Parts: sequence; structure tokens; C-alpha cells
Amino acid sequence: MKLGMDVLVEENFRRFWGMRVGAIVNASSVDSHFRHWVDILLETPQLSLCALFAPEHGLGGAAAYMVPVEDTQSAQLPIYSLYGDNVASLKPKPESLEGLDVLLFDIQDIGSRYYTYIYTMALAMQAAGEAGVKFCVVDRPNPLGGLAVQGNLVQPGFNSFVGMYPLPNRHGMTAGELALLFNHAFGIGCQLEVVACEGWGRGQRWRETGLAFIPPSPNMPNPETALVYPGMCLCEGTNLSEGRGTALPFLQWGAPWVDGKRLAGELNAQKLPGVVFRPIHFSPGFDKHAGRVCEGIFIHVTDEEVFLPWETGVACFWTAQKCFPEHFAFRTEPYEFVEDILAFDLLAGSARLREGMQTARRLEDLLHKTPEEQKEWEDFMSLRQRYLLYTEKN
Repeated sequence: MKLGMDVLVEENFRRFWGMRVGAIVNASSVDSHFRHWVDILLETPQLSLCALFAPEHGLGGAAAYMVPVEDTQSAQLPIYSLYGDNVASLKPKPESLEGLDVLLFDIQDIGSRYYTYIYTMALAMQAAGEAGVKFCVVDRPNPLGGLAVQGNLVQPGFNSFVGMYPLPNRHGMTAGELALLFNHAFGIGCQLEVVACEGWGRGQRWRETGLAFIPPSPNMPNPETALVYPGMCLCEGTNLSEGRGTALPFLQWGAPWVDGKRLAGELNAQKLPGVVFRPIHFSPGFDKHAGRVCEGIFIHVTDEEVFLPWETGVACFWTAQKCFPEHFAFRTEPYEFVEDILAFDLLAGSARLREGMQTARRLEDLLHKTPEEQKEWEDFMSLRQRYLLYTEKN
């Protein structure tokens, strides 16, 4: 198969000849031969690379989550930050787009609505539209495949940089497909082009593509982490460690006050599909419970085809709260530039899940959609279908 970037390389970027180009890229922005966008564009004399734009974690992907990124210079090019210390810093400034003919976006997404790069893309699309600059998304496969869609939609009033639009937790779309959805259904209206992958079928998971996985952020080291992320990112909204500061974040989680054996027993008794829970000990090097020994759980996905990451994440934190009510708590610190809404609610898309966790006697009660939610879900699935670029088989 070919990445969108490979398609452009093969045609020697002919469609951009004579243009002044800006690029939103990071460490994952390489072709199938591991060559980075910046190096390739600088070696293409028929166009001019004029500016780079860095998302959360920075151009090299070294900054920690929610740490501001500064404007800087590299290879005589300005690097404009798209992740600072306030909401205004998330959108390209008009002066950073002056003189550009096209703004490229090529960063590996991982298939979950919380992942901030897709909103960096959306905000940059807005800015490009306002500046009269063409926007081009150079597409990559969704590591989770493009068939399964799971979770709930973000409700009005709970929009944020981890859920700007009403998407489900696992959306089953590529960045290019999301760009089409954002542009037409959510009213951005910029001049948009998507360079699609060739040979990718939406039924393919990452390991089936033959591509190397380049970590797009410091705590997304492999496809296995991406697979659990649609549910396990909820951990950021609690006082449990999501494994940041360890080699395997989101696959392992816990706290100093957890009884790992008890928790694993409770979770395994629920017989969730395609997953087994193993009690472990770990000590985070930074972030929550840094330097302390935590007991917790390691998540072993035994069958990707039937595994349900959103449902598994809900089960994990509902069970942790039930087992350790005297210790478990929801995060109260400001999260992703929002101070008046709990982080867990922003991640969950509403307050309903958190409130239900405190009263529900059965996991099924938490996962059940109300009639209104079911209607919203069906409407989204119908809308989504209009913007899909790839068929089930390549």
C-alpha cells in the first residue's frame, strides 16, 4: 500500500509546483522509506517550503502532554507553535500564513476522538479558509481499522480540545475523512484537498499494512497502545495513573492504593470480549504517583476483532471505583484549557458516564444509550458514511 505521502513523492509533488508551502508535521511525518517531510520538501526545487507548524508535543514529539510548545527556527525555517498556554494559541495566526499558497497536514492519527492532532487540523483548516490558503490533508491509515465505531458522541457544552466535534470515542475514520466531515458537515468551508492512501482497505489493522509504526506522541509507542486508547484515555480524568512515566502507558494503570489481584479478579469475572487482565506492579518515573510503587492492571488484548476498547475502559474505571471507593476520585485540576468542567466529563463527552458510575449496579446500565443518544448515534453513522474514502477491502 502507499501512504498519501508516497503518492505525492511518486509524482514529485507536481500539483504543488510553483507554490509557497507550509506544513503541519511532527516526528510521524515520514514516508514508507522513513524520509521526513521537511527533508523531502527542501530537496524539491519546484516548490518553496516556507514555514513549519508544530502541534502538541512539538515538531520532534519530545514535549510532554499539555506542556506549551514555543515558536522556534529550524533549517532557516520558522516553526510556529500550534499548542501554547491558551486557547488562542491552538490556531495558526494570520501572519503565520501570509504568503503561503497551500498548507499541508500529515500527522499520524490513532483513531480516537481525544487525540488532539485532528483538532489542530480542524483549527488550521479554519485559519486557512479565512486566509484564502488551500489546505491539503495527506492521508494515512487508521491504526484501528476503519470499520468499528464505538462509544458515545460529545454533547453540547462539553466541547474541548479533546472533543471539539460530536464524534464517538472510536470514530473509524482517517484524518482525511475527518477533514472532509469537518469541512462540509461542521461548516469550516475551506478549499480542501485530500491525498488518499492507495491500497488500504478499511478492514485492515495496522499490522496488516506492512508499515512501521512511528510513535506520533511520547505516550503512543505502538499500535497496541492505540487499540486500548479509546477507553483507557478516560484514566486521565481520574486519580489513577494511566502509566505515564512507564514504557507502556495506557496498557497498564493503577495506583499505590490499588489491590491489583482483587481488581484483576473483578474485571476478569466480567468476561469482556477479547481481553484478559493481569495484576502487576509498576513505578511511574513522572506524572501521577511518580516514584511510588503502584499496583494495578496490565491489559492483554487476546482478540482484536472482538475487543471493545470503549466498553473495556468504562468497565475498568467503574470497577476501580466500586472496589476502592475510599481512594478513587475524579481529577479536579484544569484540563486542556478548560477550568469549569471535570476532565473526565470532557473525555466522556458529557457528565452522564461519571454520574452513572456512582449509581449503576451493572456495567450494562452505564453502556446503555438513551433514546436521544441512540438517535444521535444513528444520525452520526449516516452522516459519516458520506465522507468515507476507502472500501472494506483494498
